[in-house]
Amino acid sequence: MADPRDEIEIPAWEGDRLVPVDKIEVHRRGLRHPAISVFVNWNGHTLLQQRAAGKYHTPGLWTNSCCTHPRWGEAAQDCASRRLGEELGLRGLPLRPLGQIEYRAPVGVELIEHEVVEVFVAELEDEPRPAPDPAEVQRTDWMTFAALRADVAARPERYTPWLAIYLAEHRLAL
Repeated sequence: MADPRDEIEIPAWEGDRLVPVDKIEVHRRGLRHPAISVFVNWNGHTLLQQRAAGKYHTPGLWTNSCCTHPRWGEAAQDCASRRLGEELGLRGLPLRPLGQIEYRAPVGVELIEHEVVEVFVAELEDEPRPAPDPAEVQRTDWMTFAALRADVAARPERYTPWLAIYLAEHRLAL
């Protein structure tokens, strides 16, 4: 059974120590904290999600397939698998680690993401059928990376800051 603190506290660095901190406080203070991001790819396209309107930051913006903060003591790949199931109803996908990215960006309403992100990709042969949780995801869509890069460059206000950073600064080997 999950610890009830998992929904309100996330691991964050205070000085050189990783400690549990209230999730909103982490973002108010811009504390550095672990995170995961997943790109689900199929047939030359990547799965995007439009964040639900009720999210505490970046509501309604488009982003990569899945992103979140791990629970205390949770391995990054386990977190990625768990959240793919919770957010998109996608379970058992083969995840390949792509590496780590660190970024810091304002995300609106006086909040800052300062994440150390473990990035994963799932390359699928068969078309997945997402079943999004409406509390997390408004809609999903598929785009080629070329179209996504062009759209993020042309209309950055439609996308989360971290997705723009991943595409512009890190040129992920997807």
